[in-house]
Amino acid sequence: MSTPAEAAAQLIYPANVQANSSLTSVKFLSSCFAGAAAGILGLENWLGFALFLSSTLFTSLCIHSINCRGKPSKYIQGGLSELVNPGQDNAFTFVLVWTLFYGVVHVYD
Repeated sequence: MSTPAEAAAQLIYPANVQANSSLTSVKFLSSCFAGAAAGILGLENWLGFALFLSSTLFTSLCIHSINCRGKPSKYIQGGLSELVNPGQDNAFTFVLVWTLFYGVVHVYD
């Protein structure tokens, strides 16, 4: 007998699961651009992380409405919570790009 979790996993269309790699690429690029914007603008402390949070939510909203057509549980295994989750690698990427651009632009301020 299959458990309810296994039955729910079988309902997900495999082609959509394969396309999730492009969604992770979009979230990765979004965190890179947000880090660059935070560094160029010279944001420090919580303002930079607020920009990261807002860019993550905006990207998730765009994916939710355009790619998932309002039903993320059909396309992403974790559903809405997995869609909004920024991921550890994206957070580290944001901080890395943020400090890089901040150092390049504001080195002699």
